[in-house]
Amino acid sequence: MRGLLFRWLILTAAVFIASWLLEGITVAGPGSAFLAAATLGILNAVLRPVLILLTLPINILTLGLFTFLINALMLKIVSGIIPGFAVRGFWTAILGALIIGVTENLTVQYLASGYRDIIGFLVMVVVLIVRPQGLLGSKMRVV
Repeated sequence: MRGLLFRWLILTAAVFIASWLLEGITVAGPGSAFLAAATLGILNAVLRPVLILLTLPINILTLGLFTFLINALMLKIVSGIIPGFAVRGFWTAILGALIIGVTENLTVQYLASGYRDIIGFLVMVVVLIVRPQGLLGSKMRVV
């Protein structure tokens, strides 16, 4: 259960990082980010394997690059379901899925090891570097 909660928090932090790096991804607040992360996790567990199986010939022909399109589709579906979470544009969805996937894979890779506390601390430090006001603060607009 702790592993699931840890993965959910990592995915939430990845959503915040993607929204900070890309202007086309907006998150209204932490509630929207938590719901978006939960919905994205459920879709990735249920719908993504079916889509990968259905698009297997295309995926083989593109040497797995079509998976990026599937991940972007998952992100666009989540933005259509969750109010307060928006992804505008095709390329923004692709880059957002790439950022979220890389962040999640780099951190989840170390879940089985004994470095959970260190990885959690490093993720928190990265989030504070990327968003100095924290996850709950609002962006400061300099005019």
